[in-house]
Amino acid sequence: MRAIVLVAAPLLCWTGLRGQTLISGSGPGGEVHLFNSDLAVLEMGEPRTDLPCTVVPDKPEVGFDMRFHAGYEVSLPLRELAGSDNLLTILFRVSVEGSKEKPHYFTQRVRVPFIDDDSKGDATLQGAFDVGPGSYKVAWLMRDRSERVCSSYWDSVAVPAPKDEAMVYTLREGEIAQAASDQFQEEPPVHRSVAEALNVKVLINFAPQNSLSSTLQPVDTSALVSILRTISREPKFSRFSVTAFNLQQQKVLYRQEGADRINFPALGEALSSVKLGTVGINQLAVKHGDIDFLTNLIRQEAGSGAQHPDALVFAGPKVMLEENIAPDSLKQLGDLGFPVFYMNYNRNPQAVPWRDAIGRAVKFFRGYEYTITKPRDLFFAVNEMVSHIVKSRNERVVSAISSH
Repeated sequence: MRAIVLVAAPLLCWTGLRGQTLISGSGPGGEVHLFNSDLAVLEMGEPRTDLPCTVVPDKPEVGFDMRFHAGYEVSLPLRELAGSDNLLTILFRVSVEGSKEKPHYFTQRVRVPFIDDDSKGDATLQGAFDVGPGSYKVAWLMRDRSERVCSSYWDSVAVPAPKDEAMVYTLREGEIAQAASDQFQEEPPVHRSVAEALNVKVLINFAPQNSLSSTLQPVDTSALVSILRTISREPKFSRFSVTAFNLQQQKVLYRQEGADRINFPALGEALSSVKLGTVGINQLAVKHGDIDFLTNLIRQEAGSGAQHPDALVFAGPKVMLEENIAPDSLKQLGDLGFPVFYMNYNRNPQAVPWRDAIGRAVKFFRGYEYTITKPRDLFFAVNEMVSHIVKSRNERVVSAISSH
């Protein structure tokens, strides 16, 4: 669920309200109990404005989590909420067009703080839900404590672009779900391939797109976590090692070794303590400390462990440092014996088209670099990466058999 914002003036906002939730019993096979008055409004299909408001639907768009995100924005004059002890109740229904399956219902209650009678401007609220490919009908209402109602109705069509038709979405066609409120929630179990059972190691730099930013924006975190989730959902991967770091702080934030799944809640807890824009005195005293940190990290992760991985994967935004890793620093690692990849998350690749420090290191190992700008980039990059890994391991097996 997206953040809720009530805007009274350019400098005044109200945030932190609870997100919308799927009503228990919604969907196929369930039974939802509603007030008859609410059900009548949803069934009526004609907009009401006795509580004046304007509802603007959002066009469903595919996110890096490979699901369509739909929603709306509603605004109403602050003067309509004047006074105290007001309560807005939002209820909406999402159904698959042409389907006889029972619809999904979502609800939310918003407690309104005291608002002066002469307040000017509008209150703005945003809501969201997730769907798979398909056509949906939305019936929406909001009522206040005085039982004034605002209602709206619209079609929401989630159609993959021609370039995205080959993509596999995390929600099936016609599937409706509550928007995720926690980026680091546990990943559902995946049926792993026994025949392949690949071991992958991921080094991911949790940093903002803008290297000068002192905060890690949710849009950046979401994309980076989605890269990890897409890797974790690959059935041919059975063992995962993850090292999350922040190059700006020259610090490893989280490490997980040789597990059968990626522990997203633990990763989220580790990232919650990240404070960008602060650098220790010891770090400032070391010239080129960032390139030394990156060099040592690569040497340690690429050359450590009794059992080498089947692939080493870097992920994160571009890292533009004053100098690059000296090739001599990496030569002592020799032939790694496994392929190296770089999932370079870059929202604006035209702004920085040249290769960064991590990209040059990956090139040294004759690896593969993918620019991840849109969800389709991630989908096709991971598929191609898996093909390279399988081919590399098969070649190593054949080579080992031939040498005996």
